[in-house]
Amino acid sequence: MSSNESTAKTLLVAFSLSLVCAVLVSAATVMLKPVQEVNKALDRKRNILAAAGMLVEGRSVEEQFSQVSTRMVDLRSGKFVDDIDPQDYDQRKAAKDPAQSQELSDEQDIAKISRRENYAVVYVVEDDAGQIEKLILPIRGYGLWSTLYGFIALDADANTIAGIGFYEHGETPGLGGEVDNPRWKALWPGKEVYRDGDVAVGLIKGTVDPAGANAPWQVDGLAGATLTSRGVTHLLHFWLGENGFEPFLNNLKNGEA
Repeated sequence: MSSNESTAKTLLVAFSLSLVCAVLVSAATVMLKPVQEVNKALDRKRNILAAAGMLVEGRSVEEQFSQVSTRMVDLRSGKFVDDIDPQDYDQRKAAKDPAQSQELSDEQDIAKISRRENYAVVYVVEDDAGQIEKLILPIRGYGLWSTLYGFIALDADANTIAGIGFYEHGETPGLGGEVDNPRWKALWPGKEVYRDGDVAVGLIKGTVDPAGANAPWQVDGLAGATLTSRGVTHLLHFWLGENGFEPFLNNLKNGEA
């Protein structure tokens, strides 16, 4: 057998194997996509429940999430809307679409997100009488290295924080990454958002003095992570402020949402 024939056969075998592998990988990707989507939705529900302090380990997430209603809010009017299906709405994609979002000015964009979507998905927990017990709101903003994505939960007064959690970020482990630390997250329940009508909650440098006059609105900063701490404060001020959910929360308090 000539050297040329041997080389050709080798290349043919290699090409055939590559083609078979490519087909198998593509098929596996298509077949696994539904499973991945289910797991992604389940993880989102878990993070929502955890942020609200409602997650009980060992119990079905789906069962626990059955007490949560998913609603759409028009951030421009601050009111619920029922003509958009939250299951079909991609909030991240909408934020990048000029037709579904608005560009923020430098003064408005304290969270460094560039654009704010017109509609947001919110999560509502009601009591047996249909009265709102908790609201879980999506939040995001830039820290030191990345955009942090999370949820903040508010009690029925739309002012007292029930919990907070970030499910996606690229902050430095052990520093800004401490937003994942259960001990730090445990500092949030009971804190207040508004003071004299303005967003006042935020992280401080160091540790909060429990006896201090500003303690209800202060949370311990992340040690060694000044920019991440500042980013968390800024994203909260944006999303709970006039360009975020504040109009909706005010309407809710007045029974006009």
